[in-house]
Amino acid sequence: MGKIIDVNAHMHTPYSFSAFTGVTQALDMAKAEGVGVVGINDFYSLDGYKEWSEECGRRHLFPLFNIEFISLNSEDQAAGLRVNDPNNPGRTYLSGKGLAYPIILKGKEAEELAAVKAESNAQVERMCGKLNEHLDSIKAGFNISFRDVEEKLTRGSIRERHLAKALRLAVAEKFSSDADKLSFYERVFGGKALKSSLDNDAAVENEIRGNLLKSGGAAFVPEDPKAFLPMETVQRIIEAAGGIPTYPFLADDAKGNFTDFEGDLMKACDTLKKRGFRSVEFITTRNTTAVLERYAGYLQDEGFTVTFGSEHNTPALEPIRLRTRDAESLSETLRAINYRGACIVAAHQAGLDSIDAGDELIQKTVLQ
Repeated sequence: MGKIIDVNAHMHTPYSFSAFTGVTQALDMAKAEGVGVVGINDFYSLDGYKEWSEECGRRHLFPLFNIEFISLNSEDQAAGLRVNDPNNPGRTYLSGKGLAYPIILKGKEAEELAAVKAESNAQVERMCGKLNEHLDSIKAGFNISFRDVEEKLTRGSIRERHLAKALRLAVAEKFSSDADKLSFYERVFGGKALKSSLDNDAAVENEIRGNLLKSGGAAFVPEDPKAFLPMETVQRIIEAAGGIPTYPFLADDAKGNFTDFEGDLMKACDTLKKRGFRSVEFITTRNTTAVLERYAGYLQDEGFTVTFGSEHNTPALEPIRLRTRDAESLSETLRAINYRGACIVAAHQAGLDSIDAGDELIQKTVLQ
């Protein structure tokens, strides 16, 4: 292969929810930070592919076309097994890597994707209704318009984080003084003071989400089972869209813990193979370098395509260039694993069948 080029294969955009104001901001940052391969990875959405492709072309960046789902494995749920959602047994995040562009998804699979996206949006609309009931109960003097949130803050996919942002913006508009804003947050949080600085938008939104929209909060609405397609259905949709079903590993958390499914790496690897997975990914800021090298190296040796990303699925605007939890950049070992995986995905995306073909495509795009 040619020169190792830095890759970020998992970035959310405003077509679902992200820290970025738009696709152009994300790609400008990638270019400035020397990241040459970039993967769009929105929840339930292919809507950003056209803009991603065009804007990557303008910047000589190589685009990867990906998608993310939340699925359910009934066997793991029945066994009480936590997979890659540490709080909900059986609930399993899945990505699709290297989907066809122009988009080829149609028929039954396109309808299934549209239906699960609509149910996800509907769940947030129900949450918005409960939030407004809570605002009325504390005599806030304003409500959050779901239609305004949809039209002004989203590009079709609506997440609970959009509600948190809408409430923060409404508070900023309603109250002029910091004292009044802090007083309101204490009321809306049921007597709990805001811990974050008012000028830290991301932290304020995270507190809104944690206090009001998550389990136990006044505006929490449990997700309908219809929002979670069976794992096998998600794999079929990804394959029908031309992509590679991919399992996202959490690996070690800040306390060094692993989920039930991932703690035994060899067993997890064997189970993934039996379930038809040959591709995995990691969000590198979650993990230590040592754990990431061990997990990613083992999985690559076992024949898995391995890619890394940053996610950017929160309000916090972090760098595009990848790093681990305990280092400011990826080790050379990890950079090589990530680039090799990107070459495989690039080749697949183009209908080719070799790492060298993917490498050539990337090198021609990025180094011209």
